[in-house]
Amino acid sequence: MRTGRRGPVRTILTLAVVTGLVATVAIPAYAAWQPEAEATTLQQLAADGAQTLVVASDVSDSTLARGSYSATTPDEISKKKAEEAAAAAAAARAKAAATRSSSSSSGGSYAVPAGVPLVAPGSGLVRRPLPYFNNFGAPYAGHRGTDYMVERGTPIYSVADGVVTASSDGGGGLGVTITIMHNINGHAVQTVYGHMLPGSRAVGAGATVSAGQLIGQVSDTGLAFGTHLHLMIHVDGTRVDAEGWLAANAG
Repeated sequence: MRTGRRGPVRTILTLAVVTGLVATVAIPAYAAWQPEAEATTLQQLAADGAQTLVVASDVSDSTLARGSYSATTPDEISKKKAEEAAAAAAAARAKAAATRSSSSSSGGSYAVPAGVPLVAPGSGLVRRPLPYFNNFGAPYAGHRGTDYMVERGTPIYSVADGVVTASSDGGGGLGVTITIMHNINGHAVQTVYGHMLPGSRAVGAGATVSAGQLIGQVSDTGLAFGTHLHLMIHVDGTRVDAEGWLAANAG
């Protein structure tokens, strides 16, 4: 009787142990078998957080129009700026000279006639010193240079790029005078402008001038008969006929 009881108890204990082993092995396996959760994207996370996510595909491209710019080298840019600065400076000096109103024994400065340009007409390395003239002065013995007869106040322009070497109200027989040195095609060219209007000199000694820049106005200061520009030109130290030289070189 004692042996019969021990048998069922042992059977129950064996079943419990087996059941525990089965559970220990089956549960992890079941867990490992479960499908993985679907990956969550940045967009979904942003939506869940009530935020807005901007990605690269949402940004529109910005393309420069080729026609909206021009490619230039640093040297070209510097040259362009220098040209613009020189033009602006010349215009400012021309305006100042045209409106200057200092008095003198010859009547002071004179307004530039209406319609007369403040920059010399034409183009090229050499320009004519006057926008127009009426006639040439009659030559006489000992006279050097060419006289261009024209009204008082008519603008006088530099015939070329150069440096002012003299600018004076006391030029002796030439009266108010400006002298400019130029380097034209490798030649040293000196131009002298005489009988100018007092108070009209727009440049002083040492100034750099451009071709066609206003430097003063016509008058009859010094030993002059009638208002005119007395122009002298020397090429490599030799005086030449001013009108002949201008005719051959002015643009």
